[in-house]
Amino acid sequence: MKAATRTVRLELTEPLRISRATMSAREAVWLSVEHDGATGHGEAVTSVYYGLDAAGLQRWFTDAARDLTRYADPVSALESLRAGELAGGATPPAVRAAVESALLDLTGVLAGLPVHRLLGFPRVPVAATARTIGITSPLEAAARARSLTARGFGILKVKAGCPDPEDDVERLRVVRDAAPRARLLLDPNGAWTTRQAASLLPRFADLGVEAVEQPVAPGDPEALAALAERSPLPVVADEDAVGPEDVRRLAGRVHGVNVKLAKCGGVHAALRIAETVAGSGTELMLGCLTASSLGIAPAVHLAGRARWTDLDGHLLLAHDPWTGIGGEDGYVRPSGLPGLGVAPRGVRHRAGGPVGVS
Repeated sequence: MKAATRTVRLELTEPLRISRATMSAREAVWLSVEHDGATGHGEAVTSVYYGLDAAGLQRWFTDAARDLTRYADPVSALESLRAGELAGGATPPAVRAAVESALLDLTGVLAGLPVHRLLGFPRVPVAATARTIGITSPLEAAARARSLTARGFGILKVKAGCPDPEDDVERLRVVRDAAPRARLLLDPNGAWTTRQAASLLPRFADLGVEAVEQPVAPGDPEALAALAERSPLPVVADEDAVGPEDVRRLAGRVHGVNVKLAKCGGVHAALRIAETVAGSGTELMLGCLTASSLGIAPAVHLAGRARWTDLDGHLLLAHDPWTGIGGEDGYVRPSGLPGLGVAPRGVRHRAGGPVGVS
């Protein structure tokens, strides 16, 4: 097999503010793996929170690309990846996820099957995705809520974590008034103290919030579990639920865990997490980082296995260089093409060869 990498910049349509930062763009590194005339692709994106910059990602991908040349085909490389031999050791989970993505994509293209079929899921997965409203003025939040619901989004995720929590309450209140039938999720990104969360959650429950992600600072999962036990609305662990071991400690003690492939290490790590929480009372949320359709696509093939789907990262971009997973109408779904089912924007389908972006 042959492999190559490419780094691109993804600009957001407008800056997204959350409790710990404001983001207007991020870098993406693409891995392309070629075998027998076909090509599979994967993507990892930079993240200050996860300590991933473009130079570091490029180094990890260069190492992975060199190692991939040792394998005769993508199936044997996937087996090695899952055994921890390929992209093992200190390789960041986001890189492992992208390598797995490229190999799954390539395997599906060669077999003529979409990835969800390779994973044993016969039905084409379709899921309503949440759409994020960042920390902004109440007036702007209300306008966005009206616009998004008019376009078909039935789930809105409102970011929180202002210095004055009353600003968060007011933003949620105007979003509820602007979108009275929408399902509402709340995400403070760990901005509140335990005492603040205990005081605020009943108020958000009264406003019809369906669930809250990581209301308190990560690093004390016992405090998060104790808060979940007395919370009037479901508590979903995110920053405190990175990989399978974290999830095992929290299974049955929180109401949900947010599974991001870049955080846990890829599709099969996500499936192991699903097995871990099965029957425990802890449900899955499928989440993502802001990324292109290529980066979001692997999780879309798992859509339908989660209670909450939050796969809107590609919808935040000013120009998504890939297409194939939908979402513009509020629903994500694979295209039905082999592999991940994505293609460079402006290209109807992919054949083997280098990535081209219009």
